[in-house]
Amino acid sequence: MILLELFLSFLQIGAFSFGGGYAAMPLIQAQVVIKYGWLTMEEFTNLITIAEMTPGPIAVNSATFVGTKIAGVPGALVATMGCILPSCIIVTLIASLYLKYRNLSLMQGILGSLRPAVVAMIASAGISILITAFWGSSAAIALADTNWDLVVIFILCIVLLQKCKMNPILVMVLAGVMKVVVDVVVGFL
Repeated sequence: MILLELFLSFLQIGAFSFGGGYAAMPLIQAQVVIKYGWLTMEEFTNLITIAEMTPGPIAVNSATFVGTKIAGVPGALVATMGCILPSCIIVTLIASLYLKYRNLSLMQGILGSLRPAVVAMIASAGISILITAFWGSSAAIALADTNWDLVVIFILCIVLLQKCKMNPILVMVLAGVMKVVVDVVVGFL
């Protein structure tokens, strides 16, 4: 039964996550944290971090990790298949339609109307992650409960990415090193 639930959950995620892996994060959160309770919000945030750092699409990596946690290797296979099946079908259909009708203004209008929805889904995922990182899984935003170490690391990472044009992978590694250094320094105090 759990394998069927995993497959159907990630089939829904795969079918409705337009815009890539980041856009799928709110849908994955709704299924694995809220609906089924397979992960806590803190585990979900860790999952996103791991899925981002490993090679491959974020949504597929997330499906694989959730499936493994819930039902081992069979769960990983079922969740991953559920996640990629809709994309395979939809992309094949859309590619054939796009090649046939790519010059129609209606096609360009449809594609243009999807962009704001994708941006909103990505922003929603980012805000959820920031809230969890800065204030914990309680989602109660209070200045006194802010994790200032992570806020400073976040700001430094933004500066490194935007102003210094640093490689995102290097920035992730540096963020991890900064957090370890902060924890060691705080541990000595």
